[in-house]
Amino acid sequence: MMDLARIPMDLAALLALAAGLGWASGVRLYTTLFVVGLAGKLGWLLLPEGLRLLEHPWVLGAAGFMLAAEFFADKIPLLDSVWDTVHTFIRIPAGAALAAMVFGGQGIEWQTAMAILGGTLAAGTHFTKAGTRAIINASPEPFTNVAASFGEDVVVLTGLWLMFSHPLVMLALLVLAVALILWLLPILWRNLAGVIRGLSLPRPRPTAGSNP
Repeated sequence: MMDLARIPMDLAALLALAAGLGWASGVRLYTTLFVVGLAGKLGWLLLPEGLRLLEHPWVLGAAGFMLAAEFFADKIPLLDSVWDTVHTFIRIPAGAALAAMVFGGQGIEWQTAMAILGGTLAAGTHFTKAGTRAIINASPEPFTNVAASFGEDVVVLTGLWLMFSHPLVMLALLVLAVALILWLLPILWRNLAGVIRGLSLPRPRPTAGSNP
């Protein structure tokens, strides 16, 4: 006899995993790939069938190498913004693919819906992260940048833990995160546009007789 009491919880766990992977991919794609794959490989987690390929040694090796590269690139002012710009074309489709892979055995309808969800969350977190970093880089000191980068590391690792251990909590936090992103993105865009205008304006030339 089917255990009806397990169905909502199982669905909630899959939804939290799909949405969480999309969200995390927009901030730390390679950390997400490596940590989830390694946890499955070591038997700490039982991954859905569609995510089992993350446990393959070649996938772990590639993800680990890129994780190391991103860890350092993300903490160097200006280089982090270049990295974010390039990864606009990587994080968003990867977030969509990972979310769809969670529902690999549930039919094309579920996979398509989860791809849309994962890609949208990845886009939201990616553009929020990239916009925040671009504004931070307008300041010459590197300490805020490094602190922001380490903060992102902690947030993503905490989210990865929550999506497996407390999926309902993760779903609730993701709803709050979406609301925060929708509120924050227009503010970041206006501030970033102001920074760009300020950098593009010509500096006034000193008048005759004035001190240089």
